[in-house]
Amino acid sequence: MSAVAALGDIAVIAEVKRRSPSKGPLAPDLDPAGLARDYEAGGAAALSVLTDFEFFGAEPDDLARARAACGLPVLRKDFTVDLRDVVDARLMGADCVLLIAAALGQSELVDMLALARTIGLDALVEIHDEAELQRAVEAGADLIGVNQRDLVTFAVDTERAVRVAPQMPPGVVRVAESGIGGPEDAFVLAHAGYHAVLVGESLVTSGDPRAGVAALRSARS
Repeated sequence: MSAVAALGDIAVIAEVKRRSPSKGPLAPDLDPAGLARDYEAGGAAALSVLTDFEFFGAEPDDLARARAACGLPVLRKDFTVDLRDVVDARLMGADCVLLIAAALGQSELVDMLALARTIGLDALVEIHDEAELQRAVEAGADLIGVNQRDLVTFAVDTERAVRVAPQMPPGVVRVAESGIGGPEDAFVLAHAGYHAVLVGESLVTSGDPRAGVAALRSARS
């Protein structure tokens, strides 16, 4: 998953997402396998697959179906709150696990990062501000995502990632998440220093996810 930093254009982590807690159903009848193939054909660097049912309406086999349909690495996107959740991500076939700094104490974050690496998983540590960035760096994270959506109010601050970018240390793979509606947003983030954008809603509702990914990838030029 961290190989996204080596790509010339901004990398796209394309998301398999059925619904949003704030907007409701987005694509409840999506075909994870077909969507994964479209994303790969459009040039996505990786997949993100929601596996939570309560808030995101995920089906039990969404990750497995998407993983089997293409050769892309897969992030399991869920609320990882226990060491067993990290192991579950590996058992489900994921290559990367999401760790949300706001949901974890510092010792939990350190332990989950260590376990993920022990069992061969990358870990995307998600942050929302400079204080959480410091925690992620101190824990040893080398793949950090800035989520522009507030987890409580669901409001999106489209300038958050740009504000945090200058604080990111060298050597960290930078991912911008949420509020990315198209190439114009990706262009701003690429020039702020982000290696990748994680995009779900605008792709699954676009009608042409393959073209949507290709357009996002061209944003750096």
